[in-house]
Amino acid sequence: MSEELPVIHPVSGKYIYTFACHENERELCTLELDTLLEPSSEIRSDGGSYVWSERCIPPGRSPFIHGRLDVIGEGDTVTDLLPLTKDIHLLPDETFKVVCLKEGDHAPDYEQSRQLEKEVGMCIKGKAQMKQPKVTFGLIQTGEKWILGQWTEADRSWQIHRQKPQNYSTGLGITLARALVNIAVPKVENHHLLDPCCGMGTVVIEALSMGIEAKGNDLNPLAVRGARINLPHYGYDSDRITLGDMNELEGMYDAAILDMPYNLCSVLPDDEQRAMLESLRRLAKRAVVVSTEWVEEHLLEAGWTVKEYRTVHKGAFIRHIWLCM
Repeated sequence: MSEELPVIHPVSGKYIYTFACHENERELCTLELDTLLEPSSEIRSDGGSYVWSERCIPPGRSPFIHGRLDVIGEGDTVTDLLPLTKDIHLLPDETFKVVCLKEGDHAPDYEQSRQLEKEVGMCIKGKAQMKQPKVTFGLIQTGEKWILGQWTEADRSWQIHRQKPQNYSTGLGITLARALVNIAVPKVENHHLLDPCCGMGTVVIEALSMGIEAKGNDLNPLAVRGARINLPHYGYDSDRITLGDMNELEGMYDAAILDMPYNLCSVLPDDEQRAMLESLRRLAKRAVVVSTEWVEEHLLEAGWTVKEYRTVHKGAFIRHIWLCM
């Protein structure tokens, strides 16, 4: 008789991220997750909403990620996972709970979820605490497998940035700004970001909140004044914002985000668009360009290579997103 293979396959250095986005932001969300997580498998967004990755990042970096599951092991059924719980060592003061993640494939209903959570929780040595546990374990079904891991919910404290002291209606929203930062700077360490048309400083604030060195500039004195009010409101130095023409900026940055100026009543002349994109090429190795017009020809003329292109819709209003290198 042949030896049976074990039903448990412990996995190390693997993570599952669950996410959600509005239909209008799906293209942006997919680009951000692809860039940020370098997924080891296809992003699931049909039945479940999750992605496998070998990259470990704080889940709160992304506006779309709900949380990160640090995989402990997998099995064909939840019962198959129970032997893994004997290797879970909680400290004496650590309380825990188990949650069944609804973003998986074939997600169980409410009653089934509570039963599965109880089944796993009864096997973990420690004190259960449902309201504010120190450790949370997660269960999720991916394909035909059940996965057990330690669950970290996304920190949403960055949402206070919605209430900036100074703002204007046509500026980038913080969800879009945060996603753009992640696309421009997927790895935080030792990277410097420039926003040469920073408006009220939304992109700069989101970057700084992730630990990314960032500076902003704008030609409009009113925008600069607003940004210099907004940054200190969240504890950041207003000197990171400068007043001037981006075509006169100097230095070299790892990445830049350029939200090309637009006016509802006029169009930015072609020669000005080209000059801005040529200056951007001089200032940064990598860039995310946001435009309300089709600027691919200008990007290529400026020496950029377009790596990815997406759109973001808000009613009839369309923003074009260009990832360039």
